Amino acid sequence: MHSNKRKQKKERTALEISLLGSALFVILEMVMAIVTSSQALILDAVYDSAELIMILFSLMLVPLLYKPSNEKRPFGYMQVESLFLVIKGGLILSVTVGLIINNVQILLHGGRHVSFSIIAWFELAAAILSIFFILILKKKNRSLSSPIVEMEIQEWKIDAVASIGMAAAFFLPQFIQTSWMMTLSPYLDQIIALVLTVFMLPVPVKSVITGLRDLFLLPPEEETIQQIKDNVEPILKDYGYTDFYYEIVRTGRKLWISCYITFDRDLVSISRFSEAQEQAIQSLSSEFQDFYFELLPNIEYTGETTV
Repeated sequence: MHSNKRKQKKERTALEISLLGSALFVILEMVMAIVTSSQALILDAVYDSAELIMILFSLMLVPLLYKPSNEKRPFGYMQVESLFLVIKGGLILSVTVGLIINNVQILLHGGRHVSFSIIAWFELAAAILSIFFILILKKKNRSLSSPIVEMEIQEWKIDAVASIGMAAAFFLPQFIQTSWMMTLSPYLDQIIALVLTVFMLPVPVKSVITGLRDLFLLPPEEETIQQIKDNVEPILKDYGYTDFYYEIVRTGRKLWISCYITFDRDLVSISRFSEAQEQAIQSLSSEFQDFYFELLPNIEYTGETTV
């Protein structure tokens, strides 16, 4: 109980740090977008505004994730996290698509001139600030392994890479004084904004796909399933068990793993069975933070009844 409270407090603190950083970025990007009329900065500002709104929802969601499961809610509130990831990914995806359409329209109408130098120095400073928040959140998440905090870290990484790329691109007109650069300059801001979307889109798309898999209680990715098997099967084979199959689902951050063993004899040693289960749990603990594992005898129903 105390451990859960500590983890909940740490997760909330990490999200509050990300919230503070996002709020700072949104304010600065909005101001710079108005001053420079840059589509790339508007993309950043809108993207970070959507992120800011979703962090606020994350803070409200965290207490639910630590409520225990019961008969009415066998998975607890973990699926709320999956639903949240779908909504968050969908919101960011729709915003990004809208900005792509807007930038294409500007390109088709002759582009737009912006102050490259101001934007370049601003993005360089933004990249440094993003790296600062990444380091803080990584430190906070070491003992948490929170999917929500991990998603925040990934989004800060995208911000850092995007800012470095934007800074480099907007510095180009100062160093390349050629006729083709003069021709390209009205379109440079929109081209950079479109390139940014290529890097941004995979994150919300992956978030939506993962969240939907979890909501419909579909098995997780093949890599996760194989990782579970690699930890469990060597232990079971050492105990002489060979005929088994798995039922694996994920709800938010938690994995629910059932391993069924088919026996070729009537007598089973409960103590041996329990020992194998304990060793499997210890092995899985080195790979996964939050999971439930059960080892079960596979009792097939043949359809026949006896009187």
